[in-house]
Amino acid sequence: MKRVGQPQVIGEMVAGVLLGPSLLGAVSPEIFAGLFPATDKPVLFAIAQIGLTLYMFVVGLEFRTGLLRANLRVAATVSAAGIVVPFALGALLAVWLKGAGEFFTPAMTPGFAALFLGAAMSITAFPMLARMILERGLTGTATGVIALSAGSIDDVVAWVLLAAVLGGISGNPMLFIVAIGGGILYVVVCFTILRRFLGWANAKLDEHTATGLVVLVLAICAWFTDFIGLYSVFGAFMLGLVVPRNGYSEKLALQIGPLTTALLLPVFFTYSGLNTKISLVNSTFLWLVCTAVVIAAIGGKLVACYAAGRLSGQNHSDSLAVASLMNARGLMELILLNIALQAGAITETLFTIMVIMAIVTTLMAAPCFDFATRSKSVVA
Repeated sequence: MKRVGQPQVIGEMVAGVLLGPSLLGAVSPEIFAGLFPATDKPVLFAIAQIGLTLYMFVVGLEFRTGLLRANLRVAATVSAAGIVVPFALGALLAVWLKGAGEFFTPAMTPGFAALFLGAAMSITAFPMLARMILERGLTGTATGVIALSAGSIDDVVAWVLLAAVLGGISGNPMLFIVAIGGGILYVVVCFTILRRFLGWANAKLDEHTATGLVVLVLAICAWFTDFIGLYSVFGAFMLGLVVPRNGYSEKLALQIGPLTTALLLPVFFTYSGLNTKISLVNSTFLWLVCTAVVIAAIGGKLVACYAAGRLSGQNHSDSLAVASLMNARGLMELILLNIALQAGAITETLFTIMVIMAIVTTLMAAPCFDFATRSKSVVA
């Protein structure tokens, strides 16, 4: 994928689907069963969660909050557009799909179906967006920070909506209350107690001891946010934000990043691929549904975020670049879909359709972004 101008993560997404029942399982069930016995899926899931947590921590380490403050108005406008428009389109689709009867489980009322699909359409592939920004050297630029900021806000809102759905179908509204209250408490603790604690560890302890202590704190934070329903990726990212920016965050990123991206993170794509069965989309109607979902996803993110950028005073190239990154859904979409499938909220058919949407919108990101940056160079 890197040879054709796509980020490496796209290859990992596609490989995950090809290793699953969509291709390998259909062509050679014996080899598929030998490689991925059902008893091994919990092991893959555990490794995938460790990879996601470490990767989101690295993303937080490389995030520059100073640039966020300088571009807060634009980021907030783009984020709002990237939530409201796709959520509305997703809710409308949910009303239609709920009546069809093969996309949501019986536990999902029309209201919860609308909440879930609205959240699924609103989410951004935040870790992958960060990876694309990193690979193109945009981590410290206004374009990169606006996209990261807007994407992070969108994803937090999506997780809160998912917590509301899971709390609703379980009959326990406290899940939603705990997610909101616990998330606010966690952010406050991060920017007060943990910020000072990590500064002390960096100043007073030797490098190896300090790194071990940070990893221990990361595990506790990831567990806590997973426990309250916001999931480990949120806790890891927030902790990465408060690590001291005096050279220590860069050292941690160099220590943790390579192993995570090369070995642990691809396991998640394989795990998701095991749950993706493209053969389930086996009728004209289902392909029409899939097409409608993809069109709504593109309109809700790419078009809406581009318009928001322009209304905020950004030029055409910067607005298109940010919108292209916001339109990618890959990794975070797969996380949300896996959680919903395991919770019994959606069927494998809707799971597969949404995976196809995630792949299509993610494949669009790099070409659209490169076109935007090339057009900016031509204008300059």
